[in-house]
Amino acid sequence: MLHSAKARVTGTPAEAARDARRALARLARPPGGFDASRYFRGQGDLAFYNVGTGATRALARSIHHAHADQWSIDDALAFADALIGDRHLEVKSVGIELVARYRRDFAPGHLAVWKRWLADDHSANWATTDSISVSLIGPLLLQHPELAPRLRIWARDRNMWVRRASIVGLIPRARRGESLDLVYEIARRLHADEEDLIQKAVGWALREAGKLDMPRLERYLRANGAAIPRTTLRYAIERFPEPSRRALLQATRIKNQGRTKAQGPRLRAQGSRTKAQGLRVKDQRPGTD
Repeated sequence: MLHSAKARVTGTPAEAARDARRALARLARPPGGFDASRYFRGQGDLAFYNVGTGATRALARSIHHAHADQWSIDDALAFADALIGDRHLEVKSVGIELVARYRRDFAPGHLAVWKRWLADDHSANWATTDSISVSLIGPLLLQHPELAPRLRIWARDRNMWVRRASIVGLIPRARRGESLDLVYEIARRLHADEEDLIQKAVGWALREAGKLDMPRLERYLRANGAAIPRTTLRYAIERFPEPSRRALLQATRIKNQGRTKAQGPRLRAQGSRTKAQGLRVKDQRPGTD
């Protein structure tokens, strides 16, 4: 089935995008043994063909093979641009996978394109955001490390997917022991973020940063334990030996409890002010920064 889908993908980027959609629709499986939606609770109108990663990569590979001699990075981006706004996760993935095959042609200007995909909510799920971050932004930063500091601004963005990309995009560099100062700096900025998917991403990035320098990660966790969400901490310490994990959980728990007690009077005062504000509070939008 996948072989026939490959044969139909031809033409301009727009035509290839149309054919890629059709190929994935033919490969669609009803939810049964594998139901991708269970990993994406509360992810809006995201839809799934329940096509495995291997199939989407094979389709992207076949498109690249068919057009490698004719298409430039601009054509690949046009192809992905036509797919990234699709409701189906797998359609988005094929576009990103194809662009990733042109990584040697990545240029600084492409960072703005990928931020647009994130900020326009075309990647409004963790999987697409992480694919853009690790497969596109990460390789670009490996080639152009001078761009990495731009992610500081992303960490303050109103859009949670841009904020997630600000830390996940640094993971390829962190795995090489590069930009670790920036990883820790952005992690510290994001500790106050209440979004669960941000907290998990920060923990993931810290874990990767610690693989080559675990003592530094431990020092960071102990020094900042009062500010680090428990979700972030648990992700960050996965690679530590069990005794070290228990010790870090205990040490940071004590600090977090102290912070909670210290915040008590302040939180009660905030509650009094909130009551005084009356109906105006109802008009405030939660979660913005």
